[in-house]
Amino acid sequence: MVCNADEGDSGTFADRMIMEGDPFVLIEGMTIAAIAVGATKGFIYLRSEYPHAAATLTASIDVARKAGLLGQRVAGSAHAFDIELRMGAGAYVCGEETALLESIEGKRGLVRAKPPLPVHKGLFGKPTVINNVLSLAAAPFILAEGWKAYADFGMGRSRGTMPIQLAGNVKRGGLFETAFGITLGELVDDIGGGTATGRPVRAVQAGGPLGAYFPRALFDAPFDYEAFAAKGGLIGHGGVVVFDDTVNMARQARFAFEFCAHESCGKCTPCRIGSTRGLETMDKIIAGGGVQANLDLVADLCNTMKFGSLCALGGFTPYPVMSALTHFPEDFSRKPLATAAE
Repeated sequence: MVCNADEGDSGTFADRMIMEGDPFVLIEGMTIAAIAVGATKGFIYLRSEYPHAAATLTASIDVARKAGLLGQRVAGSAHAFDIELRMGAGAYVCGEETALLESIEGKRGLVRAKPPLPVHKGLFGKPTVINNVLSLAAAPFILAEGWKAYADFGMGRSRGTMPIQLAGNVKRGGLFETAFGITLGELVDDIGGGTATGRPVRAVQAGGPLGAYFPRALFDAPFDYEAFAAKGGLIGHGGVVVFDDTVNMARQARFAFEFCAHESCGKCTPCRIGSTRGLETMDKIIAGGGVQANLDLVADLCNTMKFGSLCALGGFTPYPVMSALTHFPEDFSRKPLATAAE
């Protein structure tokens, strides 16, 4: 049983708040899940940037073990389960489940080809269940109150609640847990209070650095998996980053390629080479050179990365790039600053 606590997306902090504020709900959730699948060993993979969460979890695991809630006879039952905390080294790609397993095993964080899936051959070659902090932390409530009490929240196939993290240029940033179905506009305008600068909201990126950019015209989109997917977006870990009208979306698209190039594990060509070529091509577009031809090249690169990459790092990089190009095309045809000044 592996808990993915490598919360690396920009603008996300729900995992950290759970682990620092109520670590026992995660320990209990992992124990419930482990007993359900017959696992006897658990690992929490935590990002190195969370030292306070590491200290809290270490102390809490020790308390649970001494109380008999972890170990050979969990709560006096015949079930055995114990948890070990493993720290990452700051690689974003280790949030991908197979790279995470490689890291726990003490290897370089490279993505594994699938199949075999981790559920068949995972950590140390054994069948492995991998879930994130939010999923495991929901297990105690569901077991105590019943599945219907949890499913009564939300809409469509997106059931339960989601801790939504509001960040970026937003007046009231923070963590807001609510049922799926609230609109993006309600989150940004009513809950977040608009931008911190007081300027108009121009774009929102949901789903981390690899999530799509939504313009205000799409703010009626309900915050649920199906509705976002229908509009070419991702919910991901529930991060919502707000930008005002001073943002340059061509530079945001460039950042997506730059981020992927920096964080790529290098195992597959579409991600390793595609992101680098994408970054170079975006620099040409921003400089005003051969804009249309280079935009066509960006679209082709994105198509190759989306369908040819081994994992979501390369596969999802096209979401911010293509959404920026689709919804904010005017930013890709601007003259370079030096020419505009002339």
